[in-house]
Order: sequence, then structure tokens, then C-alpha cells
Amino acid sequence: MYIGLISDTHGRFDPQFREFLMPVDEIWHAGDFGGGYSTAAAIASFKPLVGVCGNCDERGLLFDYPLFRFFEREGMKILMTHIGGYPGHYDYHALQIIEKYRPDIFVCGHSHILKVVRDTKRNMIVINPGAAGIQGFHLVRTALRFRIRNGQMSDMEVFELDR
Repeated sequence: MYIGLISDTHGRFDPQFREFLMPVDEIWHAGDFGGGYSTAAAIASFKPLVGVCGNCDERGLLFDYPLFRFFEREGMKILMTHIGGYPGHYDYHALQIIEKYRPDIFVCGHSHILKVVRDTKRNMIVINPGAAGIQGFHLVRTALRFRIRNGQMSDMEVFELDR
């Protein structure tokens, strides 16, 4: 399965991101869609969408995009939430659900900083795709795409766009 991963769109889903994500089977969005349902709907009409609500999202989005999701793809357990952190610096609530679900991949957003790191203590990959929108302090907008097959992640690519 080919996955596209974005976060912190804050109301934007630009053509350059569409082009990068065109070949993926599914898009994961780690929160802060912005623009209410219109941004989420635009992404969902483009590709199948799995997402979570972020701290800047309208609460009405919670009906379709909860605060966290736990799901499986191709033999891997995925946990996604907006505010997550990274090894040694996890958000308290994120750490509670990490300990409960024990994912292979932990996806979060919020920081607007692209980061992919292995948590050796919990034997999982932590992924933050950075920010695809223009709101925030980041200078480069980013997205990721990668493959998941038979319990393995491979072929990760980074897309960058000047803010």
C-alpha cells in the first residue's frame, strides 16, 4: 500500500501537494486541517483519507476525524494523533495511548517540523510530516509518501515546497 502523509494544512491543499500525492492509495492527515469540512472534503474527494482532528480544527470535525486513531495496514499497527511529540519528549496524553496500543508506527503533527525517528525503547517509528500549509513559523512546507508491505515500511520520499 502506498501512503501519503500530511499535516497542518491549515486550510490549504495546493496543486503541488496533489501532484506529489497523486500516485498514493491513501492519504493520512495528522490534524489541523483548517478551513472546517471544506479542506478535509477536498482531500477526501481526491484520495481515501484517514485523519485526526487537531487543536486548531473546528470541533465538528470530531465526528469524522477523532482525536486519535488506531488502525492496521499491511500487517502494521498505526497510531495517529495531532499532538504527539517524539522519543523522550512525548505529550502526556500521547504517551498514554502509545503505551495502551503499542503501535509499529506513531504519526503526529502539530510541531510543523518534519521528523522521522525510531523509538528503540518502544520499537516503533515516529513520523511527523511537518506542515503542508502556510500558517506557522516553518520556512518549508512538507509532505511524505512511503510504502507499507508485509509489515515493513519502505521507499520514503519527502516533498518540499517553499512557503
